[in-house]
Amino acid sequence: MKDSNCIFCKIANGEIPSYTIYEDNMFRVIFDLGPASKGHALVLPKEHFKNIFSLSDEYAAKALIIAKKVVTAMTEELECDGFNILQNNEEIAGQTVFHFHIHLIPRYKGDDVKLTWNPTELDKSTAEQTAKKISERIKK
Repeated sequence: MKDSNCIFCKIANGEIPSYTIYEDNMFRVIFDLGPASKGHALVLPKEHFKNIFSLSDEYAAKALIIAKKVVTAMTEELECDGFNILQNNEEIAGQTVFHFHIHLIPRYKGDDVKLTWNPTELDKSTAEQTAKKISERIKK
């Protein structure tokens, strides 16, 4: 299902022009108009999914397969030194457009892209119990 008010639905379905890198019946990959670095691209499903929580397993698998193909080609063409593959869910995590998408961000030596955090120490007193609870939820 598409959302007629969603800018990414419109772009993914060709209603708004974009610089398309890849397209099939399920996805379109475009250059980001506000790139973090040269070649920054977005993997967009043509169907509307708000975020990873509403994404079907079929779309999730296909999105990663496409991301791998695109970053492989981009690494060769752009001669970048590495890649960040980023996917944000919900506003607190940096999601600004509520249509599932994956950022493909080429990295170059000396670039000014910042994707860092201040590491903390794992709380070993609760880690085992928390891991078990999460594992049980996955099995449901």
